[in-house]
Amino acid sequence: MTRLRLGAPIALASLIALLTGLLASPASAATVNYVALGDSYSAGVGAGSESGSCDRSPNAYPQLWANAHAPSSFSFVACTGAKTTDVTSSQISALSSSTSLVSITIGGNDIGFASTMEDCVLYSTSTCVSELNTAEAAMKSTLPGLLNTVYNNIRSHAPNAHVVVLGYPRFYDLSKSSSCVGLSTDDRTKINEAADVLDGVISTAVGAHANFAFADVRSAFANGHEICDGSAWLHSTNWLDLHTSYHPMASGQSGAYLPAFTNN
Repeated sequence: MTRLRLGAPIALASLIALLTGLLASPASAATVNYVALGDSYSAGVGAGSESGSCDRSPNAYPQLWANAHAPSSFSFVACTGAKTTDVTSSQISALSSSTSLVSITIGGNDIGFASTMEDCVLYSTSTCVSELNTAEAAMKSTLPGLLNTVYNNIRSHAPNAHVVVLGYPRFYDLSKSSSCVGLSTDDRTKINEAADVLDGVISTAVGAHANFAFADVRSAFANGHEICDGSAWLHSTNWLDLHTSYHPMASGQSGAYLPAFTNN
């Protein structure tokens, strides 16, 4: 039987190509300088063991990614309650021309989404719907400009970085709403709608910026892990600690946010 042999030049070229691919692989993070910006969803509120004035958690996706990939440097500056202006004024200084990877969740606090969610719990459906309609209008009219400003600032401070902008989850499994204690189905439907509008505005803004990627987490949570599901990855209303309400648990950070970031 005739044996097929590779000539030395071909074998050498194949070896070089293989080594080049390995060195360029995103899995190799030895030269990555990573900065995690953003609000409570990046800080890890609700994921456990939060500490400091920014409530950063060791179970938040930025820390989990750094633990798994051992980047050359890692700066975790995401902070609870942050708006786009807070990123520009107090977080963006962590970036530099050597920064090669950036993650961020931002925008929810700019349109008062957290306080609106609390009002949906405390008050009537008509109040909830009215406030969410106001929030949606702000998402469409005001938020795009705020996002573009913060994205431009990130690019100017980290001109060589790949930037991953992660979205927010859709909160409720409406198919289980009738048997789920708490808000009415009308409340939950409107809350989900507003989350979709918010993610749509963010995704559109991201698309206008080179080397930015939008990481959508909704499908991961929708796979049996929304509020009302038996295996929820999101906190419902927590009367003992309201600021954790509607935030991912540790399972949501590791099961939804971490893969979304890693794959973008």
